[in-house]
Amino acid sequence: MIPSSKTARDLLAFYAEAGVDTAIGEDAKDWLSGDEPKAAAPPATAPRVGGGDSTLAPGIRTGNAPAKAPAAPPPPTPDAAVMAAREAARSAASLDELRAILDRFEGCSLKGGASRLVFADGTPGSRLMFVGEAPGAEEDKQGLPFVGRSGQLLDRMLAAIGLDRTKVYIANIVPWRPPGNRTPTPVETQICLPFIQRQIELCNPEILVTVGQPSTGALLGIQGIMKNRGRWFPYRTGTREIRAMPMLHPAYLLRSPIGKRLAWRDMLAIKKALS
Repeated sequence: MIPSSKTARDLLAFYAEAGVDTAIGEDAKDWLSGDEPKAAAPPATAPRVGGGDSTLAPGIRTGNAPAKAPAAPPPPTPDAAVMAAREAARSAASLDELRAILDRFEGCSLKGGASRLVFADGTPGSRLMFVGEAPGAEEDKQGLPFVGRSGQLLDRMLAAIGLDRTKVYIANIVPWRPPGNRTPTPVETQICLPFIQRQIELCNPEILVTVGQPSTGALLGIQGIMKNRGRWFPYRTGTREIRAMPMLHPAYLLRSPIGKRLAWRDMLAIKKALS
């Protein structure tokens, strides 16, 4: 049965959202057929000059085989990557320096599969800062956090209390998109955590909003977003204490609209705190 154009478009949209963006062959392979792929033919031996002459053809080296290229250094262990991230983050004296350091940082494997670094959006030094979990497909394309469907809802939530992106600062725990929008692993989160902690310290907001459970758990060390959302907690940077509030993630609100009434209460609490 030939799929309709709408079905084909929906399928392509699903592939794009899942991170499938590269074709590896012109013909599809039926991996469920049970047929084993044919083994590759062995490499041809070097041609010889003459019938029984053992002399190799011109240009073919004799004697010892050429030296192999040096192997790439092994990736750092998770503990070493976390230590390197802490040292690198501490060395940043400004947000611009921190962004440049993250661009050069090679300790997180997520960087290799992402299109670009998603550092932040909004105005540095704003009184209000939001921190989410990780970029999605649209964020990876644009290089900005919260610009997909969840971000559009966040924009409407800000507008409801008289704010917009120019009056806040927005970032994520993890600045690179995980493949297929999967949840970052605990190791990936721990490697990236020193950078967002330094980012918060340099932005120095009056109020910090942790968006969703992963951000709340990583920054505030508390579990249970439903019972803790809308409550105030202290977030300590090492130099001062910031008022922090967990909030339901806009992605959750899109799936469960009934939660919007809770989010509205939290936004009103934020507005009151800013007043």
